[in-house]
Amino acid sequence: MPDLAQVLAYHQASKHHFNRFARGPGRLDWATQPDPFRRYQGASLLRLARIAPGDEPLYEPSFWLGQVEPQALDLSSISQLFFDSLALSAWKRAGDVSWALRVNPSSGNLHPTEGYLICGPVAGLTGTPMVAHYAPREHALEVRAEFRLENWQALTSALPQGTILVGLSSIHWREAWKYGERAFRYCQLDVGHAIAAISLAAAGLGWQARLLEDLATGQLSHLLGISDPQGVEAEHPDCLLAVYPQDQSSAGGGLPEPALAKFADLPWKGKPNLLSPGRREWPAIDNVATATEKLRTGGVQGETASVSNTPYFPDVLDSGTPLSLRRIIRQRRSAATMDPRPALRRDLFYRILGKTLAGVGQFPFNSLPWNPLVHLAIFVHRVEDLEPGLYFLVRQPGMESTLRPAMNEDFLWEQPESCPVDLALYLLAPGDARAAARQLSCHQDIASDGCFSLGMVASYEEPLQRFGPWFYRRLFWECGMVGQVLYLEAEAVGLRGTGIGCFFDDVVHDLLGLEGKHYQSLYHFTIGRPVEDERLTMLPAYPDD
Repeated sequence: MPDLAQVLAYHQASKHHFNRFARGPGRLDWATQPDPFRRYQGASLLRLARIAPGDEPLYEPSFWLGQVEPQALDLSSISQLFFDSLALSAWKRAGDVSWALRVNPSSGNLHPTEGYLICGPVAGLTGTPMVAHYAPREHALEVRAEFRLENWQALTSALPQGTILVGLSSIHWREAWKYGERAFRYCQLDVGHAIAAISLAAAGLGWQARLLEDLATGQLSHLLGISDPQGVEAEHPDCLLAVYPQDQSSAGGGLPEPALAKFADLPWKGKPNLLSPGRREWPAIDNVATATEKLRTGGVQGETASVSNTPYFPDVLDSGTPLSLRRIIRQRRSAATMDPRPALRRDLFYRILGKTLAGVGQFPFNSLPWNPLVHLAIFVHRVEDLEPGLYFLVRQPGMESTLRPAMNEDFLWEQPESCPVDLALYLLAPGDARAAARQLSCHQDIASDGCFSLGMVASYEEPLQRFGPWFYRRLFWECGMVGQVLYLEAEAVGLRGTGIGCFFDDVVHDLLGLEGKHYQSLYHFTIGRPVEDERLTMLPAYPDD
């Protein structure tokens, strides 16, 4: 299979090694730094409401199906959905330089992910079905196309009542400018973060999001209005989410092909702005992007998210007051430096890991139609009453029997004391793991100075062979979703997280005893007490509020 060979070759070529890094730009050409904001010049702009986070809904119950009363579909709820998922969260300033942060994280704050709304009539927003691009700096929707009501009804005929569609795309050049060939990986991780952000924002409205996997990539490009080539600055379609009230049953329906075909002929409005005065070509990214396109309709068959842990709703954690979902979502930040002294309570450590599990009624992983394929190799540094060392969390029940023989035969595979029964967490090797964590994550202190860090290890070759090369992107999406949950959980327990995209891939595999291509490490993460940089000033996301 030529496309699968292309994917495997790209993944190998984009690995970091002790003696060399993956091919990159060598230096940053600041004159060609891409604009982080895409606008469609000439498209009409619909302003959305900016709604300050309140006490409700509570953070913990929002992660579970049926715990938040569904809100009406109107201007306010659409505004809230985007404000809590893809909007700006703050501005930072250092001297005369300022830059925006967003609710959905991005490596290097480069933000290759673009969002779209496809909807029918919505009270207070639009009386006509439309496709709109989300502009985060303005917190507004740019209307790219309008279409007939009967077309909308045909498009969503197999979906629950009250459905809207949210699409995501990537501009690979934004990441490649800084990271070179490895950038395609980071773009897909960012898509995963965005999927989780949308899923949890929807959950806060009493809605749920479901990944629609029955579309071909070309169909999605027509649906989003991004099928015209734009060279290096092109937007590449990634995924489509159906978002609908939690009290509506979903039978797994998709979008009829005749209704999708009508979008290819819509009169599209607006011209994409130029992001850079100059650009560098990265053929390896173009090749893997093409190789991972979904050429036929149909998705993951016969897969359902597995049931895992039981809902647990603590009203307070260390803060002493109930946690607000939206406050936690919008206060999320990435730590640049960790304080190596504080420790994390053991019960909170278990709680954080429990949130990364997948269940039928657990957000955000109930958005995905496949069982978990990503597991966590955890370097425990400072967790109270827990022995430091290398641990492993098996996120899919029953997979221990497959993972254990694939890894170092000397590992202990012992469950730690007081570990919840629903948490398949195992101590592999006791001891001080700080030096190993730092070394594996490109010698970054942030991987060793926190309370714990981890590497996300995915089943790799088998799902690519079973589903096709297009599933390569999905493995990174799942990792990004785990990362988004870890970000929020860190904030909820009074700490801070940081995603780590730079690590020595095969050295991680050697440490775990993994051989061949059965498993691959795709993403690293760390959680600890942040050290604030007093040189930076934090400013409101929307200063005119």
